[in-house]
Amino acid sequence: MFDMKKMSCFLVCISFLAGMLPAQEREVKLKIIQTSDVHGNYYPYDFIHEREASGSLARVYALVRKQREVYKDNLILLDNGDILQGQPTAYYYNYIDTVAPHVTAGMMNFMGYDAGNMGNHDVETGRAVFDRWAGDCRFPILGANIIDTATGQPHFKPYEVFERDGVRIAVMGMITPAIPVWLSENLWKGLRFEDMEETARKWMKIIREKERPDLVVGMFHAGQAAQWMAGLYRENASVEVARNVPGFDVVLMGHDHARECRKIANIAGDSVLVMDPASNAVVVSDVEVTLKLRDGKVVDKQIDGTLSDTGNYGISEEFVSHFAPQYRTIQNFVSKKIGHFTETVSTRPAYFGPSAFVDLIHSLQLEISGADISFAAPLSYDTEIKEGDVFVNDMFNLYKYENMLYTMNLSGREIRNALEMSYGLWTNRMTSPEDHLLLFREHRREGAEDRAAFKNFSFNFDSAAGIIYTVDVTKPEGEKVSIAGMADGTPFDMDKIYKVALNSYRGNGGGELLTKGAGISQDELKKRIISSTDKDLRYYLMQYIERKKKIEPRALNQWKFIPEEWVAPASRRDYDSLFGKIKK
Repeated sequence: MFDMKKMSCFLVCISFLAGMLPAQEREVKLKIIQTSDVHGNYYPYDFIHEREASGSLARVYALVRKQREVYKDNLILLDNGDILQGQPTAYYYNYIDTVAPHVTAGMMNFMGYDAGNMGNHDVETGRAVFDRWAGDCRFPILGANIIDTATGQPHFKPYEVFERDGVRIAVMGMITPAIPVWLSENLWKGLRFEDMEETARKWMKIIREKERPDLVVGMFHAGQAAQWMAGLYRENASVEVARNVPGFDVVLMGHDHARECRKIANIAGDSVLVMDPASNAVVVSDVEVTLKLRDGKVVDKQIDGTLSDTGNYGISEEFVSHFAPQYRTIQNFVSKKIGHFTETVSTRPAYFGPSAFVDLIHSLQLEISGADISFAAPLSYDTEIKEGDVFVNDMFNLYKYENMLYTMNLSGREIRNALEMSYGLWTNRMTSPEDHLLLFREHRREGAEDRAAFKNFSFNFDSAAGIIYTVDVTKPEGEKVSIAGMADGTPFDMDKIYKVALNSYRGNGGGELLTKGAGISQDELKKRIISSTDKDLRYYLMQYIERKKKIEPRALNQWKFIPEEWVAPASRRDYDSLFGKIKK
């Protein structure tokens, strides 16, 4: 007969012994690798400058393959945007071969990316391009704050959840919302870009309640020096989000091309690792996560980050071999001769006065638009096109971005005020001949080569053509620029409305020269646009040079810095500081 008393005693003993057993503990190690701002640097070769590239996806893949030997499927590979613009490889598959699968998607699929994120230069390719690329990717492209205006829902997935070794990892993607300040609406028609912090707070609640992740990663295409753009958009708010929205363990940044790896405390007192690998795949964000689990629940996290140099891992021959046919296609594309330059042109003189480099762009803009006045800046910090035959790859030196050409109505006063802000960003206020002419920053951030020693970005250093003027560097901003008249000898009128040719970045409010400088509201800018080209300025430069066949570059000499007796020695010193000994 079954003895209930004995059975009860047995169960009590078993329960007691179970309570004495140690909890089941185990350790899970994860590796997260982030690329950002690759800017078309896929091959270990720079097609623009015709030299080996220090970074590239081919190098990243060598690093990833090595790390996967250790971490296997516990390695998560992420890209944080601005991958679709920069090198001719991206340009070719964006706009010329639009039938083949997008090479960028093919490469990222080959490398085993787990998720991507949208960057502003990806949006700049236009919806036809970035939607095609995203559709070709066999992994999700994220963008929690990129909203479809028709549905009110995110155009891309707001986040993705990965499960690795019983651990749930949520990755939320966002982009800087300042897109409308830089890019024409026809490139992102039907979309809007919402505030990062508000978006993060909304989706963090959903992720926590619905997904119950063990680790939360923010992947934000925005830098860390937060500022308001046009009074409407909070730009570079990544660190603010990390600090003000509890729940993130890691925030991966991009956009500002400056290396960063540090921990901050959020408002809940928790530590958040923030990282930025700068640009061009020279380094990657390398995050090592160790999680201790007890009975299936995470009880401890150790998160460490380092910026790993891709140059230490060599080049993946497997990658290069697989994409060799596309390499040959791009080599043939960039090698096409389009004309001849009688002299070498460089951006270097452009910081010290009129230059043949920038004035060639001015001349083209005036010719295409029929405008009265042109605004243009050196878009690359330090580049040149040598005397002799000119090829397609040189055009990526001459004009770095895929900007359209706008013609806008601006008053004489607005023109002057925009120039005042430009030269305020550009020049120091000299108090003696020994002072700097240029406005330098105190400390240079590693990885921020495109800013070099300048306090501000040189792509906002607009000069003008079509008017004769001086810039007095002894005066404060607002009093530097004196316009003597139009280049054709007619008077310049502060109250007259002029047609001004400028690129779409500037015309949409980029650099704030027209908004903050000229005092035109962001909404008003659209009403000032008379016309826009349907193709980018680089395309028209190529057409212009092919038509002319021989270009004799020359400075228009329509403006100058004064007083010249101070400017001349300061220019020599500042040139040497930036570039070394002046070329003869």
